[in-house]
Order: sequence, then structure tokens, then C-alpha cells
Amino acid sequence: MRVRPEQLAAHLRKTLAPLYLVFGEEPLQAMEAADAIRAAARERGHTERECLTVETGFDWNLLRQRAASRSLFAGRRVLDLRLGNAKPGDAGAKALGEYAARPAEDTVLLITAGKLDWSTQKGRWFTALDSVGVVVAAAPVELSRLPTWIDQRLRSRGLNPTSDAVTLLSERIEGNLLAAAQEIEKLALSDPGRELTAAAVLAVVGDSARYSIYDFVDAALLGQPERAVRILDGLRGEGVEPVLLNWALHREIRVLAALAFARDQRQSPETVFAAFAARKQPVWDKRKPPLLQALRRLTLVQCRQLLLACARIDRLAKGAEAGSPWDALLASGLRLAGLERFDRLEEAILTAEMTMSPG
Repeated sequence: MRVRPEQLAAHLRKTLAPLYLVFGEEPLQAMEAADAIRAAARERGHTERECLTVETGFDWNLLRQRAASRSLFAGRRVLDLRLGNAKPGDAGAKALGEYAARPAEDTVLLITAGKLDWSTQKGRWFTALDSVGVVVAAAPVELSRLPTWIDQRLRSRGLNPTSDAVTLLSERIEGNLLAAAQEIEKLALSDPGRELTAAAVLAVVGDSARYSIYDFVDAALLGQPERAVRILDGLRGEGVEPVLLNWALHREIRVLAALAFARDQRQSPETVFAAFAARKQPVWDKRKPPLLQALRRLTLVQCRQLLLACARIDRLAKGAEAGSPWDALLASGLRLAGLERFDRLEEAILTAEMTMSPG
């Protein structure tokens, strides 16, 4: 059974499953979900806890032995199996499948793991655990849901935030929920029980946003120039290579150019997506809405100009042409976001800088 992180507390108030699998790349959600499961188990008398950490050469017979042995000191226990980023392999898959078929009595098996791809989630051991226990996927909070997540967490700490405060905090901790939790705790200590304003957030919270190269491209596709500027500045500060950003940008613009050509030929977007899939370069369903949104404001000529710009950025990044690849990336990102005139580009950059500045 699948349970989202925000649904876990309600589930644990009602029942306790024989096993739980918590996985995903969002560390805060994974950590808090595992802690909540351990706490619920303790409340129900599972006072003994045994930890098994899967590393290179791990003997999966240990899981079988722990499952078969009964505790001498407590009637109930928690088996804490930590996969981390390791894969169970054939031996582990077999052991986990056997456990799912015959869960140990008076025992809660808690398995924690890092990111598991779709092929792993379709494996027999994963589906066996899913059918018997509860699976919690700790995925990153999507940008559209982040303000709601922040607002709820602030209010749970006794704060009454204004909408401007929530927006500002969302921008400053985007992609970094661990930093968000820490900053919210600081705000709760500094301003308990009062209305939380944007000024109070600026006075306490640093810029802890963490971005990926895909966030920059998404902001541009979605027509968010100020956010594209902020993300590009953050990636540059983290030391991301411009050639990687250009690779992600080129990949999406190539699809856009194909879509624009198909549109001019009165062909449907699905013909383009099918053609890319046939070349084993599928456009995932989640990527299609941002691409189609950008397509509404771009012509085929503009898409081809952006492709030429990507070629120039590649030359700049490799030193084959004089100039800054970061300036060229910024210009391409803003044009993709729908800004062409220089004064509007300048205004977008200035607005983003003012937003980021605590002064």
C-alpha cells in the first residue's frame, strides 16, 4: 500500500503494519517518516530495536536469522534494515520476498533506502513488500506545492505567516527541505505566536535554495524569467559547469524546434513525441506541459535561433570563442522564457537581484 509522507501520521494513528519501506531522494521527508514509524512502534510496545546496515558483502542470511529469532528481553521489536543507496541484488531480493511471504511475529520491519528507479519498483521484491506492508516515497516537494508545505509547517510551529512571507521563504529554500525545516525552527524561536512578515523572514533566513540544471530549463519553459535568473545565479555559485546547463537547454529546445515544425505542417504534437520515443529519446509525460506552454509563445524561427545560440554557448564554454558562456546562457534562458527586448531583460535581472538581496 502506498502512503504519501503527509498521510503517514493519520495512518499510524489508526494502525501499525508489519513492514514499512521508506525510500526516496528527499532526506527530510525520509528521515521524518522513518522517525514517525519508530515512534509509533514504541508506543505500541515495540521497545527493542535491531539495526542491519546493507553494505558490500552483506550476508542476507542475517535478516532470516533475525526474523526467526525471538527476543529474550521484549515481546515486540523493530528490525531496522538500512539499504541506503545499495541495491539488494538477487540474494537480497530473494530474502526480502521470503520475509514478505512470512513476516516475523511481533516485529515491525522498517526498510529505508535511497532513490529507487521505476525498474526497481517493478521488481518482485518491491511489489511483494508493497502488497504486504506500507511504502512511503520521499520525493522532492514540487514547486507548485512548496508554498502550501511551508505554510502548513510554519503554522504547525505556532507561526501566522503572511502570503509574502511564505513566497519569500519558498524562494530562499527551494529544493532544500532540510534547510527549510531548520529555518522554520529558527523563525519559531525568534518570533513565536506573532504574524510572520516578509521582513522578519529576511532578517532571519539566509538563501539556502538548491537547484538542478533542469530547474533552470523548467523556469524558462514555464515563462518565469525572474526565477530563471535566480536559479542560474545559484547554479553558478555552486560551481556547476555551463556545458551541463547547455546540454539540458539544448535537449529541450531541440524538442521545441521539432514541435514548432510539426505545428507549421499542421501535425499534432503526439507525432513528434512518438518520433522521439522511436529513437529511444522519449519525452516523459511530465515534460510535455512545459514544452507545450513554451511552444505557444515561440515561432519556428525563434526555436532555430535558440538552437544556434546553444551551439555558440558550447563554443564559449570550451574556449573556442571569446566571451562568457554564463551571459549567453542567461540571454538564451530569458528568450526561452519569452523576453526579447534588452530593456525587459535588464528589468528581469534587476528584479531578481532585488528579490535575492536582504537589503
